Amino acid sequence: MDLNLLSKLSNTIRFLSADAVEKAKSGHPGMPMGTAELAAVLWSYHLNFNPKDTAWAGRDRFVLSAGHGSMLLYSLLHLFGYDLPMSEIQNFRQWGSRTPGHPEFGMTPGVETTTGPLGQGFANGVGMAISGKMFEAKYSQDLFSYRVYGIVSDGDLMEGVALEAASLAGHLGLNNLIYIYDDNDISIGGSTDVCFTENVGQKFQACNWFVQWVDGNNLKEVNAAIEAAKNETKRPSLIVAKTIIGKGSPHKENTAEVHGSPLGAEELKLAKKTMAWPESPDFLVPEEVGQFCCTLMESKISYYNSWQTEYSRWSDANRDLAIKFNSQIKRELPESLKSKLINFGTANLKKVATRNLSGDALQIISKEVSSFIGGSADLEPSTLTLIKDSHDISAKDFSGKNLRFGIREHAMGSIANGLAYTKAWIPYTSTFLVFADYMRPPIRLAALSHLQTLFIFTHDSFWVGEDGPTHEPIEQLMSLRLIPNLYVFRPADSLEVGLSYYAACTLHNRPSALLFTRQALEPIKRDAGVFAEDALRGGYIVQGADVKDLIIVATGSEVSLAQGAADILAQSGTKVRVVSMPCWELFFDQDKEYQKKVIPQSARRISIEAGSTLGWERLVGEDGLMIGLDHYGASAPGNVIAEKFGFTSKAIAERIKNWL
Repeated sequence: MDLNLLSKLSNTIRFLSADAVEKAKSGHPGMPMGTAELAAVLWSYHLNFNPKDTAWAGRDRFVLSAGHGSMLLYSLLHLFGYDLPMSEIQNFRQWGSRTPGHPEFGMTPGVETTTGPLGQGFANGVGMAISGKMFEAKYSQDLFSYRVYGIVSDGDLMEGVALEAASLAGHLGLNNLIYIYDDNDISIGGSTDVCFTENVGQKFQACNWFVQWVDGNNLKEVNAAIEAAKNETKRPSLIVAKTIIGKGSPHKENTAEVHGSPLGAEELKLAKKTMAWPESPDFLVPEEVGQFCCTLMESKISYYNSWQTEYSRWSDANRDLAIKFNSQIKRELPESLKSKLINFGTANLKKVATRNLSGDALQIISKEVSSFIGGSADLEPSTLTLIKDSHDISAKDFSGKNLRFGIREHAMGSIANGLAYTKAWIPYTSTFLVFADYMRPPIRLAALSHLQTLFIFTHDSFWVGEDGPTHEPIEQLMSLRLIPNLYVFRPADSLEVGLSYYAACTLHNRPSALLFTRQALEPIKRDAGVFAEDALRGGYIVQGADVKDLIIVATGSEVSLAQGAADILAQSGTKVRVVSMPCWELFFDQDKEYQKKVIPQSARRISIEAGSTLGWERLVGEDGLMIGLDHYGASAPGNVIAEKFGFTSKAIAERIKNWL
């Protein structure tokens, strides 16, 4: 280990970061300046990667959970040969750049996770580590024994999601997970001791982590700690690295002022002088540092080439397994999946809860799609999401498909996103819909990052009944629809359940939320001429295609109520068209001609959904009748609440008559 060159590399990282923040007049210089030594050691001597093959399956993963320090990562990517030229470093935080304020997956080559909301990257890394263990168990321990490294901050470890994820990581003994804690004692509000005085290392030891304490600005200590962590065989590792935020800034280091504001031209000049760094030019990469990084890359490329050779040998010796592996990393779906889910849907048109149908559909998908894995927040008996022909993933066996997340909804979503970031699994989570509130950050980030995560929710309305308003979702469904790039499915019967799952499995670049009932539903009565695959268009006519002046649009449990109301109205001569709308987003993906054919704008329109009415004007117009629930539920049997709230076919028909 060349300490002289490593020190120069650290200062290059430090001042590339500070210069970029200064030029942008925006950003967080303190964290990159304080962790430059940590990053230099890790990227130089431990992290296996190839900037020319960013999707290489055998690479180590690096997670900058402290995403506000994004310039640290961008500096590293530039110095180590990724497609991130100096012009991008100089365009930090500007319109059209590939160096946004916080790292974004899919935008910048080499960025493994979208981070910034604190704690999310920490939990994502746990999912990535689980993925590695599953690859080892399924394919080859030698080829897929990659590690997940990360730098986490005080803020990350204050967030509850991190502790939830740390608890599960320790339980599973993820020895391929190594996090370095940037312990700098400073947050935006000042010294962390105003609110954060716990012994973080001991807390992680209690969660079955291997913990070390080092001087984070001492290159030798950092290197030795990483080596020790790599040799740990039974536990994830946390290296508590005491650092100096804004290291080198004579007036601002070790203060909150350097956390989220540029140093200022004069202070930056003094910092360079303090660290014996040339005052000019800005964005300096000394020739010897550039050559040092090139030399380091020679050994990394050599490792990459050796891995590819071993992979070829393994593929030749294990052709069937290699075919399955290649299919999995492409997330290929068997041609039989669609027909099997349609057959399932047409064979189960009976009165049953859609959560039961969901549970049955999951078994079909699991048999057909080897990459389909997941679990629940300790609610398998209620959400019915356990894969029956598989076993639990555990510290001793990662070959199963069932992930026991425990009562950790927030971490569950974030860990599932970590699995989805690998682009090799189709992960699902499950809990009650009302607890979507506990999971909103990972749902939003899945949508932002174009991840194929399936968020399954049962107990989807006031029909939950006796559990009362704390467990009866009202606003959650509509609030999920507010998230761009999230497809929300609320199917009404077995056919819609099967095809909702099929659609979710094909949406490789966006997450899905699938909502199911606890109560049994009558199957939809479809008119002749309605095709099974019409459900894949998100909204379609199920009854009364010839009626063009009065339309009811309903979802999930309210579709059968709408049909009952339509039958009652027909008895008095009022004809109604009924449209089932299992997925708004799919419907709005259709061309305008189809949308207008299903829901004519000239018609009088009614919506029925057991939840908030806000937003339904998009489909039924400002003057439409929106039947829903804009208040909280109550504790009573579900059928009693339905009667009290007017959610019976008779009550709905009467309300429509009065409106007309």
